[in-house]
Parts: sequence; structure tokens; C-alpha cells
Amino acid sequence: MYVPSSFAETELKTLHRFIEEHSFATLITNAEGSSFASHLPLLLDRSVGEFGQLIGHLAKANPQSDQLQNQSLLMIFYGPHAYISPAWYESDHTVPTWNYQAVHVYGSCTLETDPAQLKRILDQYVAFYEATQPVPWSIPDSDIDFVDSLLPAIVGFRIQIERIEGKFKLNQNHSAERQQKVINALLRQTGENERAIAAQMQANLHQSGNDSPSRS
Repeated sequence: MYVPSSFAETELKTLHRFIEEHSFATLITNAEGSSFASHLPLLLDRSVGEFGQLIGHLAKANPQSDQLQNQSLLMIFYGPHAYISPAWYESDHTVPTWNYQAVHVYGSCTLETDPAQLKRILDQYVAFYEATQPVPWSIPDSDIDFVDSLLPAIVGFRIQIERIEGKFKLNQNHSAERQQKVINALLRQTGENERAIAAQMQANLHQSGNDSPSRS
């Protein structure tokens, strides 16, 4: 991914938090000169290795389940994004752009075919995604045999993260004054993405100590 230094996010804790908050990813492989992508949730285990580990599963019928090993995998995690109008800067010599956040993860894969390990992966998924529910659901005892009957149809995997890069493009290449004008304009929009980008921009300004608009 092309990442100008102005937009690079390198803090591992920040990248890990982003992955956990935007865990529905695109998994990309290459086979016989052709790219293949699947869209699926991936769980992060921060405790494994230098950069952590991703955990997931695919349908065995998915051709990508045979492409996971013996190559470097790319996983893309997407955050909010929004169009930025040059009119919002209230300045000359500006152009349209797009603000967004994305994290790319590269790593190698180990397959999990043992039924006990597959069941553990499914339990981790349920625990993670049900944690935000008012009454978290869990697999009832009456359905254990049913779930066990489905295990042969999936392939579990663990991806050791070897490299991770983040691009948080939030108008950092503009003055604080211009950034604040863009934030104000985004907050007047009605879309969730626009408001989410405005919140990220405001947090970035606060972190950099540039809350007060300044001219450049």
C-alpha cells in the first residue's frame, strides 16, 4: 500500500485496536497468476508473536481454502471513508480528495482441521461478537451435535502476522485551520461515514495538540 509519511500510522496498539473495531476483512490470495478474495471476519490474538495472530475459518467448498498455505497472504481492514470537497477549505489551489482509514496485514497461514480446534475457533467468534449484545448468545447444549456435524464443511486457520501497515488519511498535510473547516463541513453531512471521519480527524488534531485553528 502506498503510504505517504503524513498519513502513516505505525503505533501497534492503535493498529490492533483498529483491526478489532473493523474486523470484517478482505482476504486476498494468488494462485496460477490470478487473484482471489474472500470477505470474512477475522479475530485478532495480540499475544502471539511480535505483531499478533489472526484467526478465522472458511467454507471448505471455497476454492481459497486450498490457497492459504505456502504464500504470503494479504488481509485488508477498512474503516470509515468520506469525500472531501475543495470548497470546504475556503482556500485557493485545493482539489477534491477522499479521507479514509485502512490497515493492511501480511502473514503466513497454518491450517486447523482438528475438530476440537475448529470448535474452539467457533467459540472464540461467538464470544467476541456476542459480547456487545444485551444478552449474549452461546451455543446451547442441545445444538452441540448439530454444530459438530457442520465442522467437516469448514477449514480453520491461523495467520501469523509478519507485517502490518496503516494509512489514516485525515488531511494531516493541511493546516490545522483547514482541517477544522473540513471537520465542520463533515459534521453537517448526514452520513455515518462522514461523521466518523470527522470524529477521527478531531481526535487526531487533539492528539497532535492542534485543536485551535492556526494559519499557515
